[in-house]
Amino acid sequence: MSTISKFKKLAGFSAFAFAAMTAANSVNAANWRYAHEEYEGDVQDVFAYDFKEYIEDNSDHTVQVYRFGELGESDDIMGQTQSGILNFVNQSPGFTGSLIPEAQIFFIPYLMPTDMDTVIEFFRESEAINKMFPKLYAEHGLELLQMYPEGEMVVTADEPITSPSDFNNKKIRVMTNPLLSETYDAFGATPTPLPWGEVYGALQTNMIQGQENPIFWIESGGLYEVSPHLTFTAHGWFTTAMMANKNFYDGLSDEDQKLIQDAADYAFEEIIVHIDGLADEALEKIKAASDEVTVTRLNDEQIEAFKARAPQVEDKFIEMTGESGKELLNQFEEDLKEVQND
Repeated sequence: MSTISKFKKLAGFSAFAFAAMTAANSVNAANWRYAHEEYEGDVQDVFAYDFKEYIEDNSDHTVQVYRFGELGESDDIMGQTQSGILNFVNQSPGFTGSLIPEAQIFFIPYLMPTDMDTVIEFFRESEAINKMFPKLYAEHGLELLQMYPEGEMVVTADEPITSPSDFNNKKIRVMTNPLLSETYDAFGATPTPLPWGEVYGALQTNMIQGQENPIFWIESGGLYEVSPHLTFTAHGWFTTAMMANKNFYDGLSDEDQKLIQDAADYAFEEIIVHIDGLADEALEKIKAASDEVTVTRLNDEQIEAFKARAPQVEDKFIEMTGESGKELLNQFEEDLKEVQND
């Protein structure tokens, strides 16, 4: 056989092998479904698309992302994930807290620092987040893939807030989260649980007089239009979590599990870059869009008045969660002490 004939034969085998491999890959490829709680371009959406990008660049799998409202409210997408209709969900502990009470720890006011560098290091290094939380989520059929911060919490209201007495007789919207209700009760307000879809209208009609969210969400949701007085209380950061249906995840090959973990890690690193400066940018957009907006940043003395009310929320957290909550809180405080002393 000539060299050319051999080459043609080998090329034929190679083409056949490539076609067979491609066919096998297309059979094994999957379209994974991922839902989150925010709008196009918001933090959870950016995270989801970073995750999707990594998966699709490094495998034959595809990821379909669903934004807020496309499959219902937060409770709906969690139910769909637990039942296996969705493969992945991004949901904040504000809603997951009713399912996993310990996740409400993020709503103990003044537990978390507010400077970004410390917050990021905490999420990277915390034993509570990286070792204890995955076990808690697993008990509810969820594989916790990543917890990450979105931004400092800001209160909006119908007038500036500078002291707990300013919250008197005000209904403040909270997520459907018992501990967050306890926080605003401690602050002197009347906590009013509402799903996100009803918040704008409730503010507009004065059914409620305020709410809390990170500043980018206040801007993208237009909340400043109907609740123009923004107060930076320094009481915490909005945290969220990305997770998978555990049965789905456990049924994957080691290779696909690693792919998903790597994609979640990649999205975390990308989102940290994305949120740097995001709050300042959103605040500038709000100020440019409305002359009615006021911005109040509490001074140390004003913060102390709110801080003094935090212990009752911590006590309530331990009452709700028992020994597991107490252990988690102790570890949380140890982890925070370590990153703050670095």
